[in-house]
Order: sequence, then structure tokens, then C-alpha cells
Amino acid sequence: MIGRLHTVVIDCRDPDELAGFYEKLLSLSRQADTGDYVVLQNAAGTPVVTFQRVDGFRAPRWKDAARPAHMHIDVMVTDLDVAEAQVLALGATLLDGSDKPVGYRVYEDPAGHPFCLITPEGA
Repeated sequence: MIGRLHTVVIDCRDPDELAGFYEKLLSLSRQADTGDYVVLQNAAGTPVVTFQRVDGFRAPRWKDAARPAHMHIDVMVTDLDVAEAQVLALGATLLDGSDKPVGYRVYEDPAGHPFCLITPEGA
């Protein structure tokens, strides 16, 4: 095992507005709200879904390759360096992130979808 699913991150124009919709739809509550980033949690206090402000966001269109879905998965790991070696061996590509052993790093999967490896300190 490399890590465990931490949260699904949805890119959007207005995190507060979109989080409000999903709070009601899924009976979740806010764990964190920075204005640019809202984290919703379940009754057990586990992060479930996160909304991230993206400048120039263009809403996706169903079945339109020119306007694909905008979201990524955060994978919780204990050591970024160890996990990075494992995901690179699986075919991932490093895109961005901390060069330190704690925090986060952004990758794309072999098909080009972004995902992040994060540590508890970076969550």
C-alpha cells in the first residue's frame, strides 16, 4: 500500500457557494474554510470532499472533451519521498510541490489526471 484516500478535491469558481450546495446535499459540515479552500467532513470528522478556487475556472460540460471535469484526488502518505518513488514506478509524473519530506506533491497519472500525495502535516 502506498497511501489512503484522504479527500476528493473539486476545482471551482466559488468554493463557499459550491461547498454550501454539497453540505446540504450530503449532510456534511465544514471542517475548514480559508476562502479559497473549503473542506467538508462527515459525522465522524473525516474529510470527505474539498472545494478549491481556481482562477479562470471553466465549468465542465458533460461528454465534451473540450471542457472536461475538474477535480483531483488527495492520497494521504506518511513519507513523500518513499511514496513518490512508488508512484513514479507506476507511471506517474511529478508536476509540482514541496521538495521536503512533509507537505504535498502534485502528479499526473498515466492518462494525465492530476492527483496529490499529501502528509498529515500538509493536509
